[in-house]
Amino acid sequence: MSCDAVALAATLWTASFSPTAAPPMLVMTAASAPAPVAQEPLFRDIVARAGVLQAQVDGWKGKAGPLDGFDAFRTQIDELSKLDMQAHLLLAQRGTDGDLKCILRGIAQDLPVRLKEVETAADQRARDMALKEMFWLLRDNVEVITAPPAAPV
Repeated sequence: MSCDAVALAATLWTASFSPTAAPPMLVMTAASAPAPVAQEPLFRDIVARAGVLQAQVDGWKGKAGPLDGFDAFRTQIDELSKLDMQAHLLLAQRGTDGDLKCILRGIAQDLPVRLKEVETAADQRARDMALKEMFWLLRDNVEVITAPPAAPV
């Protein structure tokens, strides 16, 4: 039972024994939004890395042949995936019960899958589609962290 509920119950119980007592005032408190994490170093690092990788993927749209810097890109995607999982675990350790925790875990799991799709694309159309999916995943990685936190419903 929350503190507000206990206080209300105690007030009502006390008031029920005093015929001259004023009616209790009901104080409602809005659920507060979780603290934003976007300014914490780990999350800022994720946003910066995802933004750089997103721009790189955007530059590869429609490009035929080998993708310049793909080996480094592969390494950076692997690092970003690990950072996303680290952020998920940090939020879980804090007891955060929100969407961000789950979304970061999903992104951490999806990044290697999307990378594999880019690497194994059978033709240019398939690779462009895989790059598009990678672009949106990286964009989501930035936006879920930088979006203002919402109060639980």
